[in-house]
Amino acid sequence: MALCLGVDTSNYPTSVAVYDTDSGTITQLKKLLPVKPGEMGLRQSDAVFHHTVQLPELMRKLLEGQVDKVCAVGVSDVPRDAEGSYMPCFLVGKSAAVCVSAALKCPLYSFSHQSGHIVAALYSAGRLDLIDGPFVAFHVSGGTTDMLYVTGDEERFFKAEIIGGSSDLKAGQAVDRVGVMLGFPFPAGKYVDETAGRSGKRFKVNISARDGFCSLSGVQNKCEAMLAAAQSPEDICRYCIDSIISALTKMADFAVKKYGDLPMVFSGGVMSNSIIQAELSARYNAVFAKPEFSCDNAAGAALMCAYKNIDDLRGYGRV
Repeated sequence: MALCLGVDTSNYPTSVAVYDTDSGTITQLKKLLPVKPGEMGLRQSDAVFHHTVQLPELMRKLLEGQVDKVCAVGVSDVPRDAEGSYMPCFLVGKSAAVCVSAALKCPLYSFSHQSGHIVAALYSAGRLDLIDGPFVAFHVSGGTTDMLYVTGDEERFFKAEIIGGSSDLKAGQAVDRVGVMLGFPFPAGKYVDETAGRSGKRFKVNISARDGFCSLSGVQNKCEAMLAAAQSPEDICRYCIDSIISALTKMADFAVKKYGDLPMVFSGGVMSNSIIQAELSARYNAVFAKPEFSCDNAAGAALMCAYKNIDDLRGYGRV
């Protein structure tokens, strides 16, 4: 048995994973960074501190009794494969990955956090056949609402060209702000999902969009107005979700018009929402990550590490 280790220290969970190259299975451990009640997130300095505390604990638990089986290490070192993409919190994972690689004298591979989301979605949906593309990928989270045209890339695994997205508020930000406004813990996604599911309404929202890019800045204001008018939390959450569906639908329609009926891969924490999944699955040739692979995780880094390690041993060519 050979294990490929993945490490991801994004801006909310600390995450480690191993991909078993014999069985093709992934084992992952995650722990959310602590956010105080009523707050909307963490400063990067606080995220770095908490990752530094949590990562050794998770790494020790994951690798106990099998560290000698690690044959390669993969790590998320930047948010996206784009010039200037950087967040300090990823330095914690990169530092740990470098140390493990050096101690075990095994290869180290670096990837973007976004690529990890995409490949984890493909793995969990049983669609690794799409790995060389082309396909359209959505990465929808608290920090990103991107629509991407994806093809394979020898150096960084994927080449992902941004072809659409949100020009202001991100979908995950809208969900979290509405959820915290209603008294839910941060991150609020699962609570907004559950609450919206109890609403008897469906809102026809016309989100502003042009050439694949949309604006979500009005969603929070509308939800605040609904709360002030004593509308129910169920209906407020449903309006928020229906607004995101409107935005994603307009983005996806643009992609279909420009690229044809390519597979659409949906990843990121927001895409674990059951209402959004049901709506988009009915409309498009859609692939969704399972919930445990939707939110930030190291599974993608472990899997990409396995592919890259085999490529380096056998010569480039996806397997």
